[in-house]
Amino acid sequence: MASAAQARTRDIVVIGASAGGVETLKALAPTLPDDLPAAIFVVLHLPAGSKSALPGIISRAGPLRAVHPEDGEPIEHGCIYVAPPDHHLGMEDGVVRLSRGPRENGYRPAIDRLFTTAAATYGPRVTGVVLSGALDDGTLGLGDISRVGGATIVQDPDEALYPAMPASAASYVPEADVLPIAAIGARIAELCRARPEAGEGAASETEEAMIEQAPNPESPEYAQSGHVSGFTCPECSGALWEHDEGGILRYRCRVGHAYSEESMLAEQGTALEAGLWSALRALEERVAFCTRLSTRFRHRGSPAAAARYERQAEEARDQARLVRQAVELLSPVGEAQPA
Repeated sequence: MASAAQARTRDIVVIGASAGGVETLKALAPTLPDDLPAAIFVVLHLPAGSKSALPGIISRAGPLRAVHPEDGEPIEHGCIYVAPPDHHLGMEDGVVRLSRGPRENGYRPAIDRLFTTAAATYGPRVTGVVLSGALDDGTLGLGDISRVGGATIVQDPDEALYPAMPASAASYVPEADVLPIAAIGARIAELCRARPEAGEGAASETEEAMIEQAPNPESPEYAQSGHVSGFTCPECSGALWEHDEGGILRYRCRVGHAYSEESMLAEQGTALEAGLWSALRALEERVAFCTRLSTRFRHRGSPAAAARYERQAEEARDQARLVRQAVELLSPVGEAQPA
């Protein structure tokens, strides 16, 4: 992470969005002033193999230039840095950082990853914004920003296309400003302009103390600093440690996969569905193989063996029928479902 002196060089605005996020960011862009004294970092959940046209959409909609940054690119005021697909977005030593580290909340890029990194790097000079989306990515990170003295804003869930993500953030970070999208740009500008210039004596000492308090999930020791949860990582099956951060639970495995409560439940559901489909495939292959054996033994003049394999095939058919019913009864998970 950056040193405290380096962290005070600029104000940072971090914005997270998911389902409904393109429309919401397009509406936010024209409300941002062209002289905003801050750099903006944006994470929008996208499939790993997709291409993103979001920088062009934002640039055309508002006065600020939006780009997919390169790793190591210097941070500039008035620029919007959009996370490329399949890359976490962060910052360090006054430059943009991209990585293909472990997924958090099932995503890369992840909103919590961006927010927590910003809190640990810029402390009270960060403004965090949670917009439309399903589940709760961003809630933990917004809490991290609040705890180090940064400002927090949540889109009014009543107007969000997908209200679950802003509703979760507002519930766990009650001090956040809950605003309609039309008012968020002006509030961001107000907060950034109200902060003292970087390096002003007492303010700088306060910022340094705040930054020291921020959690650093990049640290190898962080994952195992909590309590053993008894659960396993849905992605790699490693042990998960549980961290209670201001009443919000975060789960992290040894290699760095991380989950909030809602995302943990969703990822467990995804893993469960995958396991059931695998079981169904194995059972249907067993039906086919036992049926083939039954036919072969019948042709060989061994009716007893043929009947035995036919019974095994029928048992597997019954089991496959039950598994298929279980799959169909699973509650839907993921971004496709409105809250």
